[in-house]
Amino acid sequence: MAPTLIGKQAVVIGAGMAGLTAAGALADCFDQVVVLERDILPSEAAYRAGTPQARHVHALLLSGQRALSELFPGFEQDLARAGAVPLRVGLDVRMERPGYDPFPQRDLGWFNYAVSRPTIERIVRKRVESRANTTLRQRCRVLEVLASPNGEAVTGVRYENGSGARETIVADLVVDASGRGALTLALLQSIGRPLPEETTIGIDLGYATCVFAIPDDASTDWKGVMTFGQAPQNSRGGLMLPLEGNRWMATIGGRHGDVPSGDAEGFLTYARALRTPTIYNAINHAKRLDGVARYGFPDSVRRHFEKLDVFPCGLLPIGDAICRFNPVYGQGMSVAALEACLLQTLFEKLGEKGNPIATLAPTFFAEVQTLIETPWSVAALDFAFPETRGQRPADFETTLKFGIALTKLAAEDPAVHKLTAEVQNLLKPRSVYRDPALVQRVFAKMAEA
Repeated sequence: MAPTLIGKQAVVIGAGMAGLTAAGALADCFDQVVVLERDILPSEAAYRAGTPQARHVHALLLSGQRALSELFPGFEQDLARAGAVPLRVGLDVRMERPGYDPFPQRDLGWFNYAVSRPTIERIVRKRVESRANTTLRQRCRVLEVLASPNGEAVTGVRYENGSGARETIVADLVVDASGRGALTLALLQSIGRPLPEETTIGIDLGYATCVFAIPDDASTDWKGVMTFGQAPQNSRGGLMLPLEGNRWMATIGGRHGDVPSGDAEGFLTYARALRTPTIYNAINHAKRLDGVARYGFPDSVRRHFEKLDVFPCGLLPIGDAICRFNPVYGQGMSVAALEACLLQTLFEKLGEKGNPIATLAPTFFAEVQTLIETPWSVAALDFAFPETRGQRPADFETTLKFGIALTKLAAEDPAVHKLTAEVQNLLKPRSVYRDPALVQRVFAKMAEA
């Protein structure tokens, strides 16, 4: 069945992963889709100012990989052609957890790709630009979202182009994928509407990244390594994955001031002090290919737009504007792609009604909660560190003990290992852990302690 056109023009603010995937979802439902991006967008896979986090290890979870393939058929083949490294889930990345160095390595039956963020973004951007009705405008800094005099509906945006001139573009729908949602919040304030409640988990995460050439004598037992500290005493951890071009990208870091310095010697010193020596031993004599990049992430933030009684028609914040996740868990790109798939599904459903744009935002805010719930529940695990700021869940100690026992069970039972990997990859909701038979087995493990 052909998609239903629901509007003349949609404007997407931001050409990051959330904006690009949203544009892909909108292209079949609007005559024209315009993406406004303040950066200069490189023609090749290269870093850009607007995505400082792109210089660090990025994980595309299997759910995100599948969502991107749904939005852009052939996406996985594009990854392979770009040199992305296939990883067999459960087997190719050595997981070093306290008590398990390594965690049992098993082929869980599927694979995903290790690849740099700029390469992923470039592949998706090329797919978006190939749509005849989609235009991507660079060096366009959006100044404000415009609304009707009564504030009930959004009419377009005002932006500053690359020449410094101000322009206005009209839109039936404005998608705010600008990152932190400042434009959406500014509009709500300007029209006298309440701002959404926020739940914040302060983690004060700081990390550093360096890229190395993979040496000829590299271990053949693994393609990547993830090492965890011993909470709550030691927050230091690291993740090293292969990249296109026979390279390793190593990201190491910690919390609340225990972070690596920005020089090469300090990077190696910090790596040597990780709980396990695997990453340090691998990179100590490897050729360094660039300098050290650093990044700080103060807090995870969830905005409860679903609790607002009214919201301007024709405006939709997505991605980080709704929920910003701890990057350690590698969920951001995948959640953005899943949100775009939800958007596409809602257009198919709402397109049969009189004015689908009028009901889009409240419907999206309600339905996206199911999607966010599992990755956000992982963010609560950050309370294992006593310095974490925010409202600690009332049953947190029980949750922590349950998680430790579940890990022990997963180490022994391949089926449970696969289930936990499916939850981590956002293929299944965290609620599957409430299965009575599984709960009984986990409680039995807890009793052994």
